[in-house]
Amino acid sequence: MSTTTQDALAIVPRHVAIIMDGNNRWAKKRFLPGVAGHKAGVDAVRAVVEVCAEAGVEVLTLFAFSSENWQRPAAEVGALMELFLLALRREAKKLDQNGIRLSIIGDRSRFHPELQAAMAAAEARTAHHNKFLLQVAANYGGQWDIVQAAQQLARSVQQGELQPEQINAERLQSCLSTAQQPLPDLCIRTGGERRISNFLLWQLAYSELYFSDLFWPDFKHQAMRDALADFASRQRRFGKTSEQVAAEGLNACSNNE
Repeated sequence: MSTTTQDALAIVPRHVAIIMDGNNRWAKKRFLPGVAGHKAGVDAVRAVVEVCAEAGVEVLTLFAFSSENWQRPAAEVGALMELFLLALRREAKKLDQNGIRLSIIGDRSRFHPELQAAMAAAEARTAHHNKFLLQVAANYGGQWDIVQAAQQLARSVQQGELQPEQINAERLQSCLSTAQQPLPDLCIRTGGERRISNFLLWQLAYSELYFSDLFWPDFKHQAMRDALADFASRQRRFGKTSEQVAAEGLNACSNNE
């Protein structure tokens, strides 16, 4: 790795979110059934987890199955559910051995009870780890997340625990499925598309967006390192001017001396 890349990677996002797109197109390009792309994508997940853990990322959120994906052909959905179940049972041990905690966000009610049980078992097995969190979004949608947070707040108002005027951005954010985690600093989408497709709509308000033309099964170690290096090269302003951000950086360096 070059010195420039090493310096860039010194600035690491706390939370990386990824839309893993392009599995089906990867398979079609090779005249394979769509599920073959999803199986190949498991290797990319392992590679990205390795790079993020080594770099010091605290949270990695992967968009595995959206609330809209149920509209896909029944055979494909069934194959995806079987692959998800197999991956949970097979990977939970490896995650535990490597000190990685697993959390699954989304509406689980539509999944088969066997799959729901496997989710709970995998989470329980890794629950004692706190250095690195792998968060998988399954039957998840950003609009659903905001709606369920609003419902929680509405119930609090209904029960007299909260006044409507007390509802603000912080309270709503505290009811989201990612409430215990830092907001994503970097959102990556593979597969060449340039949209966020109902993923973490609230949480991505100030995230840096990175789009890769690689299909997800091809997004391996170096591709992830390149994304982290690109993030490190950006100036995050959060509504401020470049001069303000630069001045704050100088002040922070002075205070640390």
